[in-house]
Amino acid sequence: HLTILMLAAGFRTEYVPDAIAATVVPDRLVPYLRQQLRWARSTFRDTALALPLLARLDFYITLDIVGQNLLPLLLGVSILTALAQITLTSELPWPTVLIIASMTMVRCSLAACRARQLRFLAFALHKPISIFLLLPVKVYALCT
Repeated sequence: HLTILMLAAGFRTEYVPDAIAATVVPDRLVPYLRQQLRWARSTFRDTALALPLLARLDFYITLDIVGQNLLPLLLGVSILTALAQITLTSELPWPTVLIIASMTMVRCSLAACRARQLRFLAFALHKPISIFLLLPVKVYALCT
């Protein structure tokens, strides 16, 4: 939010790969989901603030802003399509599974390239958490 306000005021921002940040990480599920709900709401709010700025932002930042909002929507549609196929045909929808895996690897690869650190590829392991816990939280955040 602060970055968007600074950009809207005409200031520049810069990626600093060796910056260190500290945060409080919840160690139980319910506080973690509450934190993710707050963050999802602020992401949607900040995206609305950032829309007029997208044309003059760095391509990676624009891609990230669009991705944070569009990818959960596409993931949700993919999951609903997969569930419908499983229900109607009793078959696992391999194309949907491959599309979700591909989207995950593209996003992780972009982050790894941008940060020049291969460890960002490990974020692909986060996808089951994203699908089963965070996607419903994001839907709820968007609705509320």
